[in-house]
Amino acid sequence: MKTVTKWALATTLLAATPTWAEMLDLEKDELKFGFIKLTDMAPLAIAYENGYFEDEGLYVTLEAQANWKVLLDGVIDGQLDGAHMLAGQPLAATIGYGTKAHIVTPFSMDLNGNGITVSNAIWEQMKPNVPLMEDGRPQHPISASALAPVVATYKDQGIPFDMGMVFPVSTHNYELRYWLAAGGLQPGYYSPDDVSGQIAADVLLSVTPPPQMPSTMEAGTIFGYSVGEPWNQQAVFKGIGVPVITDYELWKNNPEKVFGMNAEFVAQNPNTALAITKALIRAAIWLDENDNANRVEAVEILARSDYVGADQEVIANSMTGTFEYEKGDTRDVPDFNVFFRYNATYPFYSDAIWYLTQMRRWGQIAEPQSDEWYFETARSVYKPDLYLQAARMLVDEGLADAADFPWDSDGFKVATPAEDVIDGIPYDGRTPNAYLESLPIGLKGDMTIVGNKVQG
Repeated sequence: MKTVTKWALATTLLAATPTWAEMLDLEKDELKFGFIKLTDMAPLAIAYENGYFEDEGLYVTLEAQANWKVLLDGVIDGQLDGAHMLAGQPLAATIGYGTKAHIVTPFSMDLNGNGITVSNAIWEQMKPNVPLMEDGRPQHPISASALAPVVATYKDQGIPFDMGMVFPVSTHNYELRYWLAAGGLQPGYYSPDDVSGQIAADVLLSVTPPPQMPSTMEAGTIFGYSVGEPWNQQAVFKGIGVPVITDYELWKNNPEKVFGMNAEFVAQNPNTALAITKALIRAAIWLDENDNANRVEAVEILARSDYVGADQEVIANSMTGTFEYEKGDTRDVPDFNVFFRYNATYPFYSDAIWYLTQMRRWGQIAEPQSDEWYFETARSVYKPDLYLQAARMLVDEGLADAADFPWDSDGFKVATPAEDVIDGIPYDGRTPNAYLESLPIGLKGDMTIVGNKVQG
């Protein structure tokens, strides 16, 4: 695959004032990072293009990966020193779901940025069930209850209702499941003996790589999908589908991707890990500063074949503060992509715990766990102390504002209020089992999957 490489020569550093990078005494300065072709890989691209890795004395290669499994395997076996990851990947690997490996993150890459899209044919069948605004446009957010009668019709005809998501432990899988369940549809369970995730499902979810989502739907293999940008907007531009909801509407300012590294790599290269985190924080600041003033330039960078490789117009449709649901129905969504504000880059334990509750809810965590187990697992993967150490260095160098960082945080966000979630159910990471109990569809308490039945 084509790669992007840059060497940080010592002579390019400002000689008059020693940099923190020089003082850090990097254990390793030649690094390779992986990413998937999505707009939320932007902090990596910007850290590279704006010279922030260079400022830390790092020689970085960025390499697009074929899929999320290949990317994770690369971090585990050391072919990659770190990667743009699904937030569920470090957690799943650490608890041994799928591949067993201890992966950690000191940096959350963004908030929001995803959507759920259905084909034109499915949208036409949903529309009679969708409330309209005074101007005749659909009222958003659109509930999956509008899809439920469509699914029932297909079921009566013996036609499986198939939708795509990008990976079993992806935000997209959990968001699609959340949306379906909030609308009364069963998205199916996993069990140790059946990892399809389709046990007792009304809607059958399967894996499709992000860039292939539009063409797979156009071919009729799936009726819709959940994915990050630009692949929802691509469906609109191609005239083949309609995004029915963004994840911002599903759960306001929800956590998205992380930057993951092997725990062994971080232990052996602590100064290098700090330098990486510093560069990524600077990139995130640049992406959001001055009310997203740099987003047009960011779009031009991301459109390059080395990065996302989609048309600038498609990427700009969401990256610059708008989102187009149907041709001509463009609405302001200034927080569709958030890279720094609202403490987006801080690795909150409560974000990790939400992912773990969804794994438990759908059977990927097969047995009940105590609240303390959720807390301990989050602490083993998310590393806010490393993040704040990097942030303090940037503040001391005059490259960041101290007011932008949660120095006194205990790792937990203020509970998400009911009005910020589509089903009106609040989320508090401090009470994971009580949260699971509040969700009407899904495993809770002592429930387990035995065969194709829920027991307990």
